[in-house]
Amino acid sequence: MLETFLNGPFMAAADRLERPEGTPPSTRRDRRQPPLHDGVRRWTEHALQMYRKAFPPDQDLQPALQPWVYQYSASADDGKSSVLYRITAWGRCLESPDGRLRELRLPVNRLRERSEAERAVAAFVAAEGDADPRLERVQVIQFSLSDGRTDTVFEGTREEAVAVYRAHGRPAVRALLNSQEYRPGSVCASCAVAPVCPALPRAEGLLGVADRSRPRRSWSSTTGRAHASCPARSHLRALRLPPDDTVERSPAVERGRAVHSFLAERHRRRPGTPCDARIPQDWVPEGYRLPDEQRRLGVELLRHHAEVCPLQIAGPGAEIRTEPKLVYDDTAADVLVLADPDLLYQDAGAWVWRETKTSASDRPRRDVLTSFPQLALAVRIMAKGLLPGPQSGGRVELELLCPGGVDLRTLDPFAPQVQAAAERVLREHVSGWHAETLFEAAPGPECTTCEMARWCSARKPSEKPVADR
Repeated sequence: MLETFLNGPFMAAADRLERPEGTPPSTRRDRRQPPLHDGVRRWTEHALQMYRKAFPPDQDLQPALQPWVYQYSASADDGKSSVLYRITAWGRCLESPDGRLRELRLPVNRLRERSEAERAVAAFVAAEGDADPRLERVQVIQFSLSDGRTDTVFEGTREEAVAVYRAHGRPAVRALLNSQEYRPGSVCASCAVAPVCPALPRAEGLLGVADRSRPRRSWSSTTGRAHASCPARSHLRALRLPPDDTVERSPAVERGRAVHSFLAERHRRRPGTPCDARIPQDWVPEGYRLPDEQRRLGVELLRHHAEVCPLQIAGPGAEIRTEPKLVYDDTAADVLVLADPDLLYQDAGAWVWRETKTSASDRPRRDVLTSFPQLALAVRIMAKGLLPGPQSGGRVELELLCPGGVDLRTLDPFAPQVQAAAERVLREHVSGWHAETLFEAAPGPECTTCEMARWCSARKPSEKPVADR
């Protein structure tokens, strides 16, 4: 089994880099490291270079003997026993030789904004974890393994760190501990209590694979498409390696996402009002940057959507769920199945699953199940009765928005021929991935449009992505 903890190899390499010559190994709990995928090895080398860029050797700081941990005991619900709580922060723990300064370095793939609670808890762990009476000042810095940039999360005295925690960290920790909410999601794949979780729906045989011998993983239609193009691409995407933005955020891809974001915002409005053809000039949602031609094409596509907006069908009291996150545990394959429909809406009480796709071409799509495997998954989910409510009238819809108009396709998930086709498509997308052990690269023409190619040594030199030129 390959290493699946993406930044674990980086932390091990950084331990070796920072450990002074002749000093004993860190007391960080060692674990036998599984084999590294080629892409993870290249990422680790890059991450270590970026770490050196962000933090040149500093004689005033040395690695702590062990990661800092804050511990405290509290009475259990029975009033007789106690519960031990531990708070840690995953990162590089360094301190001055005299113990007066601690610096916690938080590795992230890319810098992101930290909440007040995150800042407070990180500062508190650095200040009070494995408490040292000599400590006076605390620094918390997040650094990007992608480009070596840094951002100061907290800097202040030990007392200030404790005060910030009391104001912002403690309420967040208490709310987390007191919460009774279940939140099924991708983390269910590694959760120890998933087999007995009351909020995780069981869907035995959903993917059509009966084999529990493989490591437990999660699967989505995106996983299937990536594996079909290249097993390495699928694996590296699943590990969340930073993609090449020149591919991941190309103008055409950005336009499609912007259209989806615009429609999702409109469909979330309450009360629900069908979309119309009046599209504002500044329609592009915040965070998207589109060239003028893609902006104009987006306006055309959105106007076509108004012709078939599902809110025209959903009645006033119908439930509408915009981009819901659906999670199922296929116990036959021991796989967590993830799906996120563009829209679920009710028609006469039955659920309708709507997927919306955009294209700059008017070329017709004949076999939509093969072209869009998420439709095959939708058919299987509905055919197995995994959505609540009446089944009669339930259907799967594909809305194809093209410059020349809109093409609305409807699939009956209870029709035997549709079910058979959906099972075939899912089997093709799941069986090879499920049996995979090495996720070796399959270099070819698609390397030029692979967002993971920069981490792949198997690509041909002439197929380097733009970011590496």
